[in-house]
Amino acid sequence: MTDPEGGRADALSVSTPVVLGIGALGAVTLLRLRDPHVSGSYGGCPFLALTGQPCPGCGGLRAINDLTHLDVVGAASSNLLAVVLALALGLAWCAWMFSALAGRARIAPALPRAVVAWAPVVVPLAVVVFWIARVTPTGAWLAP
Repeated sequence: MTDPEGGRADALSVSTPVVLGIGALGAVTLLRLRDPHVSGSYGGCPFLALTGQPCPGCGGLRAINDLTHLDVVGAASSNLLAVVLALALGLAWCAWMFSALAGRARIAPALPRAVVAWAPVVVPLAVVVFWIARVTPTGAWLAP
């Protein structure tokens, strides 16, 4: 493994995505072992308790749990946004890991510049649109 200057890849460039991947794997394993479908297993959503309306994250834990059981339809019915974001984060992590192994990544993931530039705008906008849509009659199918 070499860096662009022809030297060996820095161990830090590989260890960072590995550590983040291990952390994510631990969180997913916890969701696999402790079922969030059981009422109260992870507490409740404070926003839902205060307003009676689901937040954008409501159903996210159930969605990831369903994905660990390869139930994509069940996951999408719990929280479609969580499924899309999990897929996007998984692909971004893979790109980062492959780039780090090739010695090209430093700190930021190896993503196209357009993705890096537009993600801070598009992701929050998508969350807000999803949030509004899931509480309207037209988007009721998005509710957890």
